[in-house]
Amino acid sequence: MTIDDIRQIDTDNCPKFSVFARDKLPMPGDKKFMNDILNREIMVTDFRISGSKKRNGTDCLQIQFLMDDHVCVVFTGSSVLIDQIQSAKDNIPFRATIVKIDRYYSFS
Repeated sequence: MTIDDIRQIDTDNCPKFSVFARDKLPMPGDKKFMNDILNREIMVTDFRISGSKKRNGTDCLQIQFLMDDHVCVVFTGSSVLIDQIQSAKDNIPFRATIVKIDRYYSFS
């Protein structure tokens, strides 16, 4: 950018970093295990996908949700849940139930 370009920036319409930035800090919430929330309705409020600390070369999905008026988080390597939540990201928050079908988890 040139100095003239910079001077023409409308500072009132310039977004704040805190509005769009996603830091690497853990999401707030009580940690739950997948078995604790299976077949129970939750309200998904946010998610993050990062590299797994347990299995190199795979992804880890962190889901933040409300359950029984408590903010909680759960971690999973489920590729089905990762695909589903990526396709639903424009609809967050949403209500869902995580079910286990054979050997994989799915939103329903």
